[in-house]
Amino acid sequence: MKQQNRLTVFEIIKHNQPISRASIAKQTGMSPTTVSRIVGELAERGYLLESEQVSVGLGRRSTLLEMVDASVLSVGVELDRHQMIVGIVDIQGNVVCSGKYPRSAEESPDATLKLIGEKINQLTLLHEIDGNRVIGIGVGLPGIVDNDAGVVVFSVQLGWKNVRLAERLKEITGYEVVVDNELKVKALAEHLKGATKGSSRTALLGFGNGVGSAFIFEGEIYRGKTNSAGEIGHTTVDPNGMMCDCGKAGCLQTYINISSLLSEANKIRPMRTIEELFEARRAGERWACYLIERALMYIAITVNNVVCMYNPDSVILSVELADKYPEVYEEIEELCMSRFVWEPLRESFSIFRSELQEQGVMIGSGLLSQIKLFELE
Repeated sequence: MKQQNRLTVFEIIKHNQPISRASIAKQTGMSPTTVSRIVGELAERGYLLESEQVSVGLGRRSTLLEMVDASVLSVGVELDRHQMIVGIVDIQGNVVCSGKYPRSAEESPDATLKLIGEKINQLTLLHEIDGNRVIGIGVGLPGIVDNDAGVVVFSVQLGWKNVRLAERLKEITGYEVVVDNELKVKALAEHLKGATKGSSRTALLGFGNGVGSAFIFEGEIYRGKTNSAGEIGHTTVDPNGMMCDCGKAGCLQTYINISSLLSEANKIRPMRTIEELFEARRAGERWACYLIERALMYIAITVNNVVCMYNPDSVILSVELADKYPEVYEEIEELCMSRFVWEPLRESFSIFRSELQEQGVMIGSGLLSQIKLFELE
């Protein structure tokens, strides 16, 4: 309870600053004595500043509290098949510095983790960051993750299975490490800092090299029993469909993800990148139009299914296909609202684009590690 109270006060100050002790007590229902004790602990650790007394009414004055943004820093890491992003973020999720680095798809887990350690050292030295202010590391990656144990249970994209990532990275860096699914931490970042700040029920749908989703309900990541909630890419849409790399036939992602689209395209003519497929579509090649429009149709169907199941107030589309072709967003929204979203629910939610884009996973991972710090202390 003490840990939860401290985290609650910390989050209220962070999101409502400047704020008085009395306002915190009113919002939380905690006694003024409890609030003052927690504020004292946070101030002693250098997390808070007290502003000069300001007038809040006739004859009444109150001391307001604010966060010291740079008092706590954390490392956020996004791991993907061919690259990784490493950055350092402050309490508010502002990026202090970051870098994008290539990695080999065949690279071993240990080689990748050693590289992460090297890049963290490079960033802190290059930007003259006091390592003592860095309180931990958060890592977001595609796949099923045991977030409590810090173990990558299974990641098709990385080719990893039962990797004790948190334990090994802590051995390399000395920092506490938190590991989670990439879309879960990205949804958290968008909820705290990005497109859906203030939303009470957010669904994030990710479409790229894989297909997945994540849900934030009342500020908390919805995980399910094994932290695998949201793995919609492996829902079956056609039992007689294409084989998926998971070993089943007709998974949703086989109609949407980039590798599947390119595999289908190569049946017509050699094609290496998604950009080539879009150029063929723009040139009016019927087969390219069919492949892309089929993918957009399944994305719209996915939006409908998620809205029907979870009734969110906000849906974030994170579509790698649309990074260079933003018109795709308009096409998806039109399909959703004109054809595929159940009519009674069309006005119940808003569709947003990812605001944090490629930095979302890195920012969310860093913020998650900060939240975890207060749970562990």
